[in-house]
Amino acid sequence: MKVTKVEVFPLFVPLSKPIDAPVSIPHADKVQHIVFGGYRATIVRITTDEGLTGYGECMTRFAPAALKKIIEEITPVVIGTDPLQPEHTWEIMYAAMMNRGHNRGFFIEALSGIDIALWDLRAKAYGQPLYMFLGGRQRDLIPSYASSLRMREKSIVLETAQQFLDLGFKAMKIKLGKNPAGYVRDLKLVEDIRKAVGDDIVLTVDANCAYHEDYKVALRVGRELEKNGIYWFEEPISPDNIYGYKYLADHLDISIAWGESSFTRFDFANMFAERCIDVVQPNPCRVGGLTEIAKIAHMTQAFHLPYAPHTGSCSALCLAVSLHIATALPNLLTFEVMRSDWSKEDHNPLRHDLLKDPYDVFEDGFLHAPSPDRPGIGIDINEEILERYSVC
Repeated sequence: MKVTKVEVFPLFVPLSKPIDAPVSIPHADKVQHIVFGGYRATIVRITTDEGLTGYGECMTRFAPAALKKIIEEITPVVIGTDPLQPEHTWEIMYAAMMNRGHNRGFFIEALSGIDIALWDLRAKAYGQPLYMFLGGRQRDLIPSYASSLRMREKSIVLETAQQFLDLGFKAMKIKLGKNPAGYVRDLKLVEDIRKAVGDDIVLTVDANCAYHEDYKVALRVGRELEKNGIYWFEEPISPDNIYGYKYLADHLDISIAWGESSFTRFDFANMFAERCIDVVQPNPCRVGGLTEIAKIAHMTQAFHLPYAPHTGSCSALCLAVSLHIATALPNLLTFEVMRSDWSKEDHNPLRHDLLKDPYDVFEDGFLHAPSPDRPGIGIDINEEILERYSVC
């Protein structure tokens, strides 16, 4: 069996009106209209000479058409390869650009989509669900948390927390840091949330790198979060500040979570070796695909680190892939379930309409693992969505 065709669908769904950044990001006033101007994804479809089709996704928050161009440039390397050997193809693709400075960013995101489509093909060729190639079915139910409680008026935040409780969530995440200098007010709201949900609910905090300019502020925030029993402090500073993460890990008892913004096993190996983080959160559609996820997952076990897949603003395809990862990993901690779109007026069709059948059945704090009867990722793509929102 050989790869005969690689197709790319860069998708963009514009929002009907501008919104403020729904989460904390550095320099939000200057970049929010770009980062949060619409929903994005780049979908890859690979076909073989035997008629099998595999799908993958490139995680992107910017310029999905750029990923299409990169994939088109690397396609000659992929055509004719054996989809049963995705790791071999990954190494060839990586070799094309690694020593030319492209070992992160758009190029690795492009490789991610190709690699996932190849793994989907591999699993389909053997008639097995994808998780069987990642370690097998470790669980039928996947512990999950609601994401996220955002810094708004107290009454709105507490009402949302109650909605999460009513849905059956036993854990939820708080977005912190939209006003880094005003962290005292943020921390008071965290305290109010803890009082409202009680001590039995697991709470985590995500700062989205809000304290990137001063990790000493992140330290002060982390110490206050510890007082409210917050389980982890996610991305308090820039993802590339290894020394800052090391400092925080050495001076805080709260677990430090990291990984959604990083690339390949090499970024993760550096952080593991320096003991900079406590919870690992790679995204398969950004980090280098399932070839890299498998290597990172093995390292997390060797370093005794729990694994909590990042989903964030990805499409339903990435979510479905991530459920297979969560099904297979022995050291899974919990799974992120996004409970709201960026805009109340504009739902995200890349999340809600891209797949024909539901993939995320949630019940009493758990997501159901993918069906053992559906090979590959086990999804049916809605081709109409690919056509309607493709930008080129």
